Amino acid sequence: MKIERKFTTAGQDAYANLDFISATSEIRNPDGTIVFRLDNVQVPSSWSQVASDVIAQKYFRKAGVPSRLKKVREKNVPEFLWRSVPDGDDVEFGGETSSKQVFDRLAGAWAYWGWKGGYFSSEADAQSYYDEMRFMLASQRAAPNSPQWFNTGLHWAYGIDGPAQGHHYVDHKTGKLTKSNSSYEHPQPHACFIQGVQDDLVNEGGIMDLWVREARLFKYGSGTGTNFSHLRGEGEALSGGGKSSGLMGFLKIGDRAAGAIKSGGTTRRAAKMVIVDADHPDIEKFIEWKVLEEQKVASIVAGSKMHEKMLNSIFEAIRSWDGAEADAYDAASNTTLKTAIREAKKVMIPETYIKRVLDYAKQGHTSIEFPTYDTDWDSEAYNSVSGQNSNNSIRVTNAFLTAVEKDADWQLINRTDGKVAKTVKARDLWSKVGHAAWACADPGIQYHDTVNEWHTCPADGEIRGSNPCSEYMFLDNTACNLASINLLTFLKDGVFQADDYMHACRLWTLTLEVSVMMAQFPSKEIAQLSHDFRTLGLGYANIGGLLMNMGFGYDSDEGRSLCGALTALMTGVAYMTSAEMAGELGAFEGYERNSENMLRVIRNHRNAAYGNSDGYVGLSVKPVPLDLHNCPDGQLTDLAKSAWDEALELGQKHGYRNAQTTVIAPTGTIGLVMDCDTTGIEPDFALVKFKKLAGGGYFKIINRSVPAALEGLGYSSAQIEEITGYAVGHGTIGNAPAINHTSLAGHGFGPNELTKIDSALESAFDVRFVFNQWTLGEDFCTGVLGIPATKLNDPTFDLLRHLGFTKADIDAANDHVCGTMTLEGAPHLKEEHYGIFDCANACGKKGKRFLPVDSHITMMAAAQSFISGAISKTINMPNDATIEDCQEAYELSWSLGIKANALYRDGSKLSQPLAAALVEGDDEAAEALETGTAHEKAAVLAEKIVEKVIVKEIVKSHREKMPHRRKGYTQKAVVGGHKVYLRTGEYEGGTLGEIFIDMHKEGAGFRAMMNNFAIAVSVGLQYGVPLEEFVDAFTFTKFEPAGMVQGNDSIKNATSILDYVFRELAVSYLDRTDLAHVKPEGATFDDIGRGEDEGVSNVAEISETAASKSLEVLKQISSTGYLRKRMPQDLVVLQGGQSDTADLNNGSDPVSSLQSLVPETGASASASVPVNSGMTARTKAKMQGYEGEACNECGNYTLVRNGTCMKCNTCGGTSGCS
Repeated sequence: MKIERKFTTAGQDAYANLDFISATSEIRNPDGTIVFRLDNVQVPSSWSQVASDVIAQKYFRKAGVPSRLKKVREKNVPEFLWRSVPDGDDVEFGGETSSKQVFDRLAGAWAYWGWKGGYFSSEADAQSYYDEMRFMLASQRAAPNSPQWFNTGLHWAYGIDGPAQGHHYVDHKTGKLTKSNSSYEHPQPHACFIQGVQDDLVNEGGIMDLWVREARLFKYGSGTGTNFSHLRGEGEALSGGGKSSGLMGFLKIGDRAAGAIKSGGTTRRAAKMVIVDADHPDIEKFIEWKVLEEQKVASIVAGSKMHEKMLNSIFEAIRSWDGAEADAYDAASNTTLKTAIREAKKVMIPETYIKRVLDYAKQGHTSIEFPTYDTDWDSEAYNSVSGQNSNNSIRVTNAFLTAVEKDADWQLINRTDGKVAKTVKARDLWSKVGHAAWACADPGIQYHDTVNEWHTCPADGEIRGSNPCSEYMFLDNTACNLASINLLTFLKDGVFQADDYMHACRLWTLTLEVSVMMAQFPSKEIAQLSHDFRTLGLGYANIGGLLMNMGFGYDSDEGRSLCGALTALMTGVAYMTSAEMAGELGAFEGYERNSENMLRVIRNHRNAAYGNSDGYVGLSVKPVPLDLHNCPDGQLTDLAKSAWDEALELGQKHGYRNAQTTVIAPTGTIGLVMDCDTTGIEPDFALVKFKKLAGGGYFKIINRSVPAALEGLGYSSAQIEEITGYAVGHGTIGNAPAINHTSLAGHGFGPNELTKIDSALESAFDVRFVFNQWTLGEDFCTGVLGIPATKLNDPTFDLLRHLGFTKADIDAANDHVCGTMTLEGAPHLKEEHYGIFDCANACGKKGKRFLPVDSHITMMAAAQSFISGAISKTINMPNDATIEDCQEAYELSWSLGIKANALYRDGSKLSQPLAAALVEGDDEAAEALETGTAHEKAAVLAEKIVEKVIVKEIVKSHREKMPHRRKGYTQKAVVGGHKVYLRTGEYEGGTLGEIFIDMHKEGAGFRAMMNNFAIAVSVGLQYGVPLEEFVDAFTFTKFEPAGMVQGNDSIKNATSILDYVFRELAVSYLDRTDLAHVKPEGATFDDIGRGEDEGVSNVAEISETAASKSLEVLKQISSTGYLRKRMPQDLVVLQGGQSDTADLNNGSDPVSSLQSLVPETGASASASVPVNSGMTARTKAKMQGYEGEACNECGNYTLVRNGTCMKCNTCGGTSGCS
């Protein structure tokens, strides 16, 4: 083949027009620990830090690279393509440190094998190819799939080799199937495999053999999919007698095996697809598999926490017993223990565990460490269930979907004898599919008849399977290597460079074809069939970024038409190149027997490229034709038509070198290497991106497509700056509303502190994250601002609220400084332009717009008509989507000729927070309490009380009456000049049961309202509403009277009467010192001793005369609230145990002997710890546009949807093939 140059010049270095820099690559865990670090990494200067990190961490060879190399002379091979080996035995070995090394070994290996295979007309053509490919890699114009980066060129460039791994290849000279005797001479560059499995347990090609074949693929970084429908269903007869255990048991074995293997060694989790036909006898169990497994996770999480709580409450009941030690373990004597056991039984704690706890207690134990679990994706809870290591899909036929439409019967067929195993209603089965997809995002759907009506080689059998991401669909035991073109790199000055794009499509088609010729495969069958059919997977990425840059919405006729034109042009050029290669090297082995069907498929593609609605042959569902009228670039549609004309003409003359040429893959890791804004055919996920800095940290930038789009729409530079500032923020509080340099200076902030604040705000997500002791320094916070150190360390403490700023003030400052992360409501931006910037999900806290469900499907349909294989894409759905919505999305996909798809409803995974529930539900209530009228405030307060009482009523339906004679305390204070008397009433155990509020010098109406409010609170307390709930609801409420507080030793200021009352109660009964202005002195009841930490068992060794009894007596005769849960300073309590008593009797120093105090309870201590109500890392990630799950490689919450898979924007980890 003749290779022309578009990007390089003959006789000049391929990188001559590119600048390279030396960078540091570092990837950190969220806790700051370093996952990976490499200094002096040579990368192009235009590459981002993420792209640099990914190539350095993922794709640099880490070992075996010689420090000195020598060329190995090879006959009939140009010198520049001679392979290299270590130069001597004393050579030191290390790893790759320059991206040029990677580009050179990839392009060099392709050129080397291409020369040996006869693909180049001359040495000059080979040199042109080598240079052009290196330039395209370095300039991020395109990239091959990950296994190419891992494996290709290691033997050619460095002489790296190793023992054979059981692979096979077909010799390109002899055409004979050959077993590999080397692990790297023939690389393993394929990402996508489809493997067959027979209904056989242990023989070759059977079930257990499949796990071995899968492991071989996962090791080299590839993914695999299998249709398991040949396996007999549960209850079908076995040849040796007995009945089969069914499909599901074997799927669980394979799932476990895949979960134990990291794909590519340490790079990714295994990528796997499991497919079952809709008429399999076990299809119902398969559909519900993941739904039930996720329910198990929920049960494990909830059950573990319930066990831990209930079992320790039994210990608590024993610890708090003040009678005879023997009676502590007797439920008949210890009524508290009896209640604890009864409560445990109510929530189904097994009696054996209850008995075990009692036995532990008798043996001196004071607590039990019962492991609890969470819903993190890679947590032990998920690891303990099956079905988490694969994507699941079902194959549906037109007959099944027609039966659904007609509400007809559907037969499930035995695999062994072909008889009907069961008859179900098609609509009922379809409803289960919709529910499963709605509940857990699986299974996806593959449309069997649509796939096979576009099949180029039906003479060799049906297409039954796919790779993990569903874009590669072909015969069982075949493979596909992928490459994707970065569309945005071909946009220059607002014009798409079609000639350069066609040139890239041609060269990458050639590259993928050469990769088939040079490759080794994990089994004989795959090696032979891959040689016979030579399927390729050329695709593209960044369509979402391209459309936004050009000023077209993803959900627009122009956007869909442009997508269709680019897809049609790519596949037309790919088939044209394939036919050109066939003219020189011959068509693929299976072409002759499939030529009629393949030409039929090519004509159908060509017909769609001409925009025709009719004239298709052999298709039950008509494809979506190219929209010639709405394409904004008429040249693209003209070129697409001419490309298909030539593809058909050359194909009729020479045949085709490849049975398939294109797919649209999710471009996970390689999308990061190419710095793509969007992956595959996906839209963007956020308008504001967090750009990574060298050495860790991020700073916010507007999506680079936004300014380009705004400029193209006619906005001025000043307007664009204001619009982008609205989304990203200004990064400084200098001119912010309410909270700014002037207002902060009034609180004592000096120039040094203001500089610190502004420096930290550049990368802040919320201004509140910056106003803390770590930014400002503890000395400034305590000395100048007067904030107690204990309060500074409280995770719930809000410094800005402490300074008197309202929620509205903080929100306004947040929008100005940190940005809204959306363009909705931006100054100057016209509403008719909003659609251009719509993303897959609503952006930021304020964003409401997101792409509708149908827009994902119609974009897929616009491209599917021109793709050889299929498209990997997630159809994003909002949380409020219904089961019927899921079914309708699948049905629309079928009607538009899509081959496969998968749904993802926001929040359908246990491990992910809801995007729809990020904004606190109480914001409006808080606002009303701060700024509303008296009537609005009263309504909110009443609603709070009713809400808390009713919610608690479900759990506790009876009222616990107060004792007729009860203790408590009275506190007199003056709040804002008004006297307030607070009286409390307590239960025998010291817990609060009622309050009275009395005021003087106030109108009768306000006094009566406070009186009745106190009664409402008291009723709530007696029905079991925790005091913590009232405290959280009413502290910081703001209304008059308010101001300075006199007469209270801990509360010195209050924003309202209710704020004062509940601060006082919180300090006195909950030990919430964070709400006190002056911390009460003395040791708390909860501080008394440390139990087993001091080597003392608090159950077995406490005698009746021990200090604990004295403590109980003290609590009975004195008000817990009056003492503020503190011991009187002149009272000292012995630590239980005879040794301490003996020390006293022996005349030892009583002061040194009486330093430890006996613990009251463990439960109350834990209950009094403030809960961190701040934004979690998971919630923050969701608001940034990520999925809210932690990457199982680097731990960062930067996972995004990527086709049907997930990828990490920090380290490049992906659950897919590419």
